[in-house]
Amino acid sequence: MDGTGQGDTMDDGPGQVRERLRFTVLGPVRAWRGGTPLAAGSPQQRALLAALLLRGGRTATAPELVDALWGDEPPHAALAALRTYASRIRKALGADADALVSESGGYALRSVDELPLDLDHDTAEQFAAEAEKAKAAGDRGRARELLDAALDLWDGEPLAGLSGPYAETQRTRLQEWRLSLTETRLDLDLEAGCHAEAVSELTALTSAHPLRERLRELLMLALYRSGRQAEALAVYADTRRLLADELGVDPCASLSDLHQRILRADTELDAPAAGEQGSAEATFVRPQQLPATVADFTGRAATVRELSDQLATAEGNVMAVSAVAGIGGVGKTTLAVHVAHAARDHFPDGQLYVDLQGAGHTPSEPEAVLGSFLRALGTPDSVIPDGVAERAALYRSALAGRRVLALLDNARDAAQVRPLLPGTEGCAALITSRSRMIDLASAHLVDLDVMSPEEALTLFTRIVGEERVTSERQAAMAVVGACGFLPLAIRVAASRLAARRTWTVSTLARKLADERRRLDELRAGDLAVKATFELGYKQLEPAQARAFRLLGLADGPDISLSAAAAVLDLDTDTTEELLESLVDTSLLESAAPGRYRYHDLVRLYARACAERDEHPPSERDAALSRLLDFYLVTASRMYALERPGDRLIHHMERTDYPGLDFRDRASALEWLFSEAGCLLACARQSSSRTTLRRAADLLLLTKDLAESGADALQYEQTSTALLKAAREVEDQHAEARFHLALTYVRTLSGRLDEADENAKSAMLLGLATEDPFACSYAPNDRGIIANAQGRHDDAEAYLRQALNAFHDDHNRQSEASALCNLSRVHLDTGRVDSAIQLAEQGIAIYRELGAKRRLANGMYALALAYTQAMRLEEATEQLTGALAIFKDSRQRFWEGMTNFRLAEVDLTARRPASAANHAEQALTALRGIGGDSWRATVLTTLGRALHALGHTGRARVCWQEALATFERTGAPEGSVVQALLSPTAVA
Repeated sequence: MDGTGQGDTMDDGPGQVRERLRFTVLGPVRAWRGGTPLAAGSPQQRALLAALLLRGGRTATAPELVDALWGDEPPHAALAALRTYASRIRKALGADADALVSESGGYALRSVDELPLDLDHDTAEQFAAEAEKAKAAGDRGRARELLDAALDLWDGEPLAGLSGPYAETQRTRLQEWRLSLTETRLDLDLEAGCHAEAVSELTALTSAHPLRERLRELLMLALYRSGRQAEALAVYADTRRLLADELGVDPCASLSDLHQRILRADTELDAPAAGEQGSAEATFVRPQQLPATVADFTGRAATVRELSDQLATAEGNVMAVSAVAGIGGVGKTTLAVHVAHAARDHFPDGQLYVDLQGAGHTPSEPEAVLGSFLRALGTPDSVIPDGVAERAALYRSALAGRRVLALLDNARDAAQVRPLLPGTEGCAALITSRSRMIDLASAHLVDLDVMSPEEALTLFTRIVGEERVTSERQAAMAVVGACGFLPLAIRVAASRLAARRTWTVSTLARKLADERRRLDELRAGDLAVKATFELGYKQLEPAQARAFRLLGLADGPDISLSAAAAVLDLDTDTTEELLESLVDTSLLESAAPGRYRYHDLVRLYARACAERDEHPPSERDAALSRLLDFYLVTASRMYALERPGDRLIHHMERTDYPGLDFRDRASALEWLFSEAGCLLACARQSSSRTTLRRAADLLLLTKDLAESGADALQYEQTSTALLKAAREVEDQHAEARFHLALTYVRTLSGRLDEADENAKSAMLLGLATEDPFACSYAPNDRGIIANAQGRHDDAEAYLRQALNAFHDDHNRQSEASALCNLSRVHLDTGRVDSAIQLAEQGIAIYRELGAKRRLANGMYALALAYTQAMRLEEATEQLTGALAIFKDSRQRFWEGMTNFRLAEVDLTARRPASAANHAEQALTALRGIGGDSWRATVLTTLGRALHALGHTGRARVCWQEALATFERTGAPEGSVVQALLSPTAVA
């Protein structure tokens, strides 16, 4: 227990190893030799042991020990009892009996043979001291880790079960110390940006220690930084009333000052940098996202100086904004990266970078970019809000007090850029775009033209080599002239020449002189870039060229090596060799090990090549069909691991190309979430008559993406687009399945009327096409929705229909799901006993199938029934087990719902502090998913818990927010909350 895991034994000679003695006092007093527990004896014997351990090896006299154990009223034979306890301790220590030393009429516990005693109290002190040093040195992330390590050593109440004056005094001291360490760690949490995570813990602590003002102060700050200003102010009101009633005093000065600062929305309260959840950096995260600058950057001296001077004005002034505009291939990105690197000293707090893909069909959404920037700045995912406005506000707050440069590359227009501007003193934004952003307020605009002839020749010479160019200077000038002095064209041409030592510069010049291939395009703006790419493309070997043009057909942010192999119908080794050779030609980029991407212009060019050069033309469709098969088969294997016994994989369209295998559920889930963008892009691209059904299957197999929060919107948009395509080609089978995908995502977001319309359509279309999957899943979904809407008779009828359909299809896993859903209907109609039986039947099937993940849903349903039956401990056990599975499976929606149900159980069991903690965790998990109605429902429960804890002001704030939501949606729960807000109500 020395924090290192080393030094627990010492060599005592041949064949003998002495193991260290270990003791604990930060919980029950216990002793071990190595891993073997020792008998610590009676409470009085353990009290003596604790008194000696906490003296740090110093001798305690007999009178001191008698006073410690019995105080002012020792027994008649106290000294004899003391000697007896000491003798028993020696006996328990066995071979280490010498550790208990008798001297000067007293006793001491000391190390034996240079093998020190291991005491949890001493280890905690060591961790705390190291944490203080780390904090003083600015390493706040390390300080948090050390404090967590110290706090983990506590195991319940210190000196548990011991009586006597000394034990009581030390217990109070140790509890106070633990609380002080917790406050320090929470303070560091807030500095690291973990506001939302801290709220639940602080709520519980303030309930346990209602008069401790520092905890109240931290709770107010955490709520304020989480966007819950009204609750933060309510905490102050509750505290002021409590202090007046209990102690007759006002809040301390720091608490009152914080209250005033919150009232005026003091921007300094937002200043601390957000840290990574659970492991913040020392102060704040300093992003270093700039791409590497090119070693042979050439010319542009006047423009570099102009932009550098503009960026330097950011120091001490309002944000500097420079926008560089020009045609594709003119070198905007290269210039901007070079200038940004040169200006790094002006921005010591970091540099952000994003390719906004403005020239492509799907420019980056500002909301997604803001999420990426916030994470780069250290903001935990759990506190990143939804919506552009909210994220932009948090982004500006995260940058307050910092000096950061944001390089926004390849922007579409000013509207895309505005939310991404820092907006604070000391920061700057450098933007590149094809368009002049004349509507971007206060921006310094720079129009970037092609290189001068001298600059172009210098760049060409640096790449090709002085020796080859000097002897053919005229030919070299012809080359750069043919390239239109366009930097990207020059770089590609020079790189090809440098890679082919048998060519002369004149050879290259003659190739470029063919105006049929080049001249008209060079005069047509962006077509000049196409001509340059054409030069590189024509130098490729046939296999390289095929790979280049076919890979360009696939949508998505990038592509994995395995997916690329499917497109090319090659093994991965051959594919990797081809792709790496394309990376060497600069026609492809290596986004990360095993992942590749095109620049958006290169992708467009590659597709043009595929249209022109791929023979037979059907190979284009075949390549995308193989990619769809690859994703579909791989997703089916992930689905089979997650949902054993589910029959969807037996009702899929036929596939011709293999997919990946997974060693376990964890690797399968990791694949799903890492490939989310590519999977959904592939599905959306598969809108032809021959691919629609497979696209529908892919969406159903990956419906977990609809629950992840980050991918839910893209999942719904993809499903909607493909539903339209299915209607256009009159494919009712595919249409039914797209309706099912939309049912799922809309149910999760709380849009039950829309979801029911989708489910109804799916059921009718499923019957028309005799699709057993749609005919079973659609009524199951309609039953879930009907029950949620209070239409219990309809719900039972639909679920019975689903049960029969699942049974006929031998779909045991989904049969279990329908049983658990039916349990909910019985529960909501007062049939508690049958609800329990139905849930137990479902769980039995899940266990039989080994469906761990779906088992959690069964446990959830059973817990609800147990709760209504007042079998609260059993309900808690089921929900706790389900929560662990949902967390492991990254099911944020169900993680949130399970925490909410635990809060309900805790309230019923009169555990309001625990209820508040679970409700707070539910709010965090349901951020961005589940819909407003569920958030309002959780807030109602949180309010009840807070009210029971005496936090009446904060409780009312929660209820007011919930009521506003219910009134806006017309939900009947509004009347319940209105009653809670009544002056005469008792929660």
